[in-house]
Amino acid sequence: MVSLTFYGGVNEVGGNKILLKDGDTKVLLDFGMSFTLKSQYYSFPLLSPRNEKELLEFEVLPSLKGVYRFDSIEPQVEAVFLSHSHMDHAAYVSFLKREIPVYCGDTTKTILDAYSQIRISSLEFNLEGIRFRTFRTGETIKVGSIKVEPVHVDHSVPGSYGFIIYTSSGTVVYTGDFRRHGSKPELTEDFIEKAASSNPKVVISEHTNMVSVELSSEPEVAEKLSRIAGHASGLILANFACADVDRLRSFYKAAVGNNRQLVVTLRQAYFLHRLADDPRLNIPKIDDENLLIFQKTKKKYHRWEQEVMQLGRTIDAQEISKKQNQFILACSFYDLGELVEIKPSAGSCYVLSSSEPFNEEMELDFNRLINWLEHYGLPQYHVHVSGHITPLHLRDALKTMNPKRIIPIHGTHPELFSKFMKNLNSKTLIPEKAKTYRI
Repeated sequence: MVSLTFYGGVNEVGGNKILLKDGDTKVLLDFGMSFTLKSQYYSFPLLSPRNEKELLEFEVLPSLKGVYRFDSIEPQVEAVFLSHSHMDHAAYVSFLKREIPVYCGDTTKTILDAYSQIRISSLEFNLEGIRFRTFRTGETIKVGSIKVEPVHVDHSVPGSYGFIIYTSSGTVVYTGDFRRHGSKPELTEDFIEKAASSNPKVVISEHTNMVSVELSSEPEVAEKLSRIAGHASGLILANFACADVDRLRSFYKAAVGNNRQLVVTLRQAYFLHRLADDPRLNIPKIDDENLLIFQKTKKKYHRWEQEVMQLGRTIDAQEISKKQNQFILACSFYDLGELVEIKPSAGSCYVLSSSEPFNEEMELDFNRLINWLEHYGLPQYHVHVSGHITPLHLRDALKTMNPKRIIPIHGTHPELFSKFMKNLNSKTLIPEKAKTYRI
């Protein structure tokens, strides 16, 4: 008997944890942190989980025997397969028994290793001792009675995969997070084609973008950034995710094309350093003449910060302040304090190139950001494209895959999704958390 049990990703964006069982073989598809569920009980840093018992109490960690390193039961799961490195899919591998191998793409392992260096080791993110086993598209991994074929997809972080899983009851396809409007849509098209040819019985699909969908693409984002850079007479401040190399590349092109230099944070510089050896990513080297590293005012630097500052050219707030029209400066919410020293000149602006606030805590931070921008006279541009597939693209993809059953996860509008897809040949099953479904 083959079955699926969804311990996360049900009626929420992220937190994916899916148990696939085929006879005596059990594997997990992703094991991510549920930001939605966690935020119901905790507020970092004043109220954070103290131990695993608390997380089990509130079902932030699902009740699974023989999975966690803190229980004494022999491992009951043969392997974990990570679709990509985002925390809502990967963070909670921290709690797994170290005997359980974690399969992921080469780039995912590199990114997770980098995160483990720049983040303070905590209860919820500690990769020490994890047995990573990496793969690439074209390989097949056999675990017990199942075979897993990873196929690359385009997402807002490199090294993302969907899985085609061959079981004793037919093929199960898991999309992970994917899109068809990024910088490499051909990766996703390849996945869709391979998934369709496998004659899937079930497709487990993300459905993040079902409301307030923006039609754009990464090339369009790059064009908009270039227009802003060409018109702004002062400093351009940019907020984008550390591991989003597509967005970094777009800002880099906007800077170079408008006689500016891109100044990245120490964190972004560290990711560049770790990912630079992969020619497929086509990202600038850390010592590129058009790239500078922002050296924040600190009394003490971590070892990884000291390392990265030796690899490229650094610049501080005083130097930026003197030549503001020559730079695009990466500036997250937590870097805003540097504006006191920089004192942005008239004609400067702020480009938010990441997701808009989606919960109350983020909304508070966003309101504080607006206060900073208003104080310094910085208009804000929102130039972004989602890492998730749009509804019409998704409908077309699922029509092409043509499974007998579609199970929507990683989204908060499954009923809307079901009605939108109802005239396809496939039937939609809206899953319930912790409920087991036979294939």
